[in-house]
Amino acid sequence: MAQNYLVVVDVQNDFVTGALGSSEARAIVPGIVARARDFSGTVFLTRDTHYADYLSTREGQLLPVVHCVEGSEGWQFVPELEALRAARDFRVFDKETFGSAALARALGEAASRGEVASVEFVGLCTDICVVSNALLARSFAPQARVVVNASLCAGSTPELHRAALATMKSCQVEVIEAC
Repeated sequence: MAQNYLVVVDVQNDFVTGALGSSEARAIVPGIVARARDFSGTVFLTRDTHYADYLSTREGQLLPVVHCVEGSEGWQFVPELEALRAARDFRVFDKETFGSAALARALGEAASRGEVASVEFVGLCTDICVVSNALLARSFAPQARVVVNASLCAGSTPELHRAALATMKSCQVEVIEAC
């Protein structure tokens, strides 16, 4: 039977209060946690994961801000989400790049069995990891309704947030504004 999925993208300390944090990210955390808590389907979390050699990677050369190093405080989910994850045992997809191939494959396999009605995305950053994962979901589960909840996403900047939403709309990802 087809079910609904919620994917919470990279709601980690470094993207909220740390090296790459923003007031926009901090403002949406309560809504994201409430959405995950109240969601009646399957909840997945992605976790940006880097290592000590981050600055020598291609991403590190283009974005030379050390962040989300595995095991660090910045790598951890924000406390409110971590408490919910521990209580509800949400599946976590650690990813070393913007999009999670493992998440896309899991959604694709479920979709091939007719088990995916919709996939909703919330989280950080709209213009990098949210858009990457939403477009992978669109490709791996092409018959599913793929939705981005814009009110529960924040971008690197407000302008890049809006640009990513426009890109996703053009790729048949539904953009909603609902808490």
